[in-house]
Amino acid sequence: MVDLKGVDLNLLVSLSVLLDEGNVTRAAARLHVGQPALSAQLARLRRLFDDPLLVPAPGGRGMVATPRAQALIEPLHEALRGLEQLVRQRPDFDPHRDERVFQVAETDNASVIVGLPLIEAMARQAGPGLRLALRAPDASEAIAQLERGDIDLLIGTGDRVPGAMRSRQLLTERFVLVQRRGHPRGSGPLDPETYCRLTHVVVSATGGSHIGLLDAHLAGLGRRREIALSVQHFTLLPEIVRVTDHVATLPSRLAERHAATLEPFELPFASPLFSLHAAWHPRQHADPALRWLRQLLVDALAAQT
Repeated sequence: MVDLKGVDLNLLVSLSVLLDEGNVTRAAARLHVGQPALSAQLARLRRLFDDPLLVPAPGGRGMVATPRAQALIEPLHEALRGLEQLVRQRPDFDPHRDERVFQVAETDNASVIVGLPLIEAMARQAGPGLRLALRAPDASEAIAQLERGDIDLLIGTGDRVPGAMRSRQLLTERFVLVQRRGHPRGSGPLDPETYCRLTHVVVSATGGSHIGLLDAHLAGLGRRREIALSVQHFTLLPEIVRVTDHVATLPSRLAERHAATLEPFELPFASPLFSLHAAWHPRQHADPALRWLRQLLVDALAAQT
């Protein structure tokens, strides 16, 4: 096998044009290089092939190819066409025919707000060969997992997006309070005192601390709400609220999904906002399948607004 490590492939392009033109001046004009530079390339080609390749024409006008060069014309053209096709070719992706498992890591909150719309969109727009695997993110391993390709997409709040990754903000969310229909409080608007006096169910990732984004916000207002119960998963909150007199403060999109059984109410103070972002490794930015997945997610969320 010929060792190509020391071969400048641009020389082959120059040789192809030289053989086409049979004239260094015209070939240099086509290649947009100076005649001395092309003459130097021809000298290198002669050493590479150990053949003169082009010699002066008998009449003194132009140059003619040697037998070795004549034999190179067609395979050289074919090789260059193949290289051009290789460079220009873009991998395609057909969501109805291709097979792939998309690995998406997302927080519990994001799995409800973002994961469910994505699942619904894939069910409508993808064939049976595409599957989705949702998993909990590991903050300490997120960068390594993205680099290894263990996960294709990381979804979480802005502070969880690794700085070295490509990212896109998906949405900005606000909070609302929800209570069961027929709650003894009634359906009047909330005031700060009533909000804090109600018994709240909250999410605590550790199962211990009851202090979250909203509690820190309330503390800044000089208030504290009554917390009766904490759970580790957002998905439990609507069910607990549905069968008790407890209330919960949920992202508005999650509350909308349970409008049949839960009543939403605006908070009696300015709601803190949070944003969700999608992050991916720069190496996978041009992957057509993942570009499709990211756009599907964006479109699915946009359809809900």
